[in-house]
Amino acid sequence: MQATLEQLAQISVFANLTAPEWVDLQPHTRIQPYAQGEIVMQERDRLPTQLYALLSGALQVTKMALTGKETILRTLTAGEIFAAPALLGDGIAPATVTAVKNSQVLTIERDALLTEIEHNPQIALKIMVVFNQRLQQLHEVVHGLVSERAIVRLARLIQYATLEHGTKNNAAGTCLRVPMPYYQIARSIGITYEECVRLFKQLHEVVSYHRGGKITILDGEGLEAIASGKGDRPPGPRLQTATPSTIKAAIAPR
Repeated sequence: MQATLEQLAQISVFANLTAPEWVDLQPHTRIQPYAQGEIVMQERDRLPTQLYALLSGALQVTKMALTGKETILRTLTAGEIFAAPALLGDGIAPATVTAVKNSQVLTIERDALLTEIEHNPQIALKIMVVFNQRLQQLHEVVHGLVSERAIVRLARLIQYATLEHGTKNNAAGTCLRVPMPYYQIARSIGITYEECVRLFKQLHEVVSYHRGGKITILDGEGLEAIASGKGDRPPGPRLQTATPSTIKAAIAPR
């Protein structure tokens, strides 16, 4: 099934195109539905040369380590593009993509897209910006897994979610628009489910977690301090200034 012009307009990199440009791309589009839990592509699969975009639903991108441990790299929401190697690289899927709810994936043939880019180079620039951001995020994830403490990684993941998916205000504070359940967070930052629960209890004055992965930021400055590695340790004992009398008292025989 081909995409409608309205559906093409929902994809972030095509949002500012004109109606004639959407019409040019339309014959080269295809919409594929996926049920919740269905795999869109498996890591190391050979991919057709085309652009992939999520039209509706949500997709989870995961990568398997040699040890068999699976890490969640990101969760895609409607309007996002993915699978860069299919369009710009070696055509091998770098990760596994799974539908976490019923979803629709839009694909556009590479040759048709390149023809449109010749008339509107801004499309290529937008695509490059998106994939460059993904590379930066991947670098931060890898760096964090090997060098940062778990509580710092958790704070940074929450901050990233606010920028990536947006927030809304409620009576308690700033609520993430996209839920992140414990299991997803744990697999995203390389910790166990139990440790994830414990960290949220430790951060109860900064963020709150409610059933289904609803996260509310109660103290934005506190979260920033933790993300920078400064605010997650309790203050140490207060040190008393040394004076002649206190020194004498300390060394006096008892």
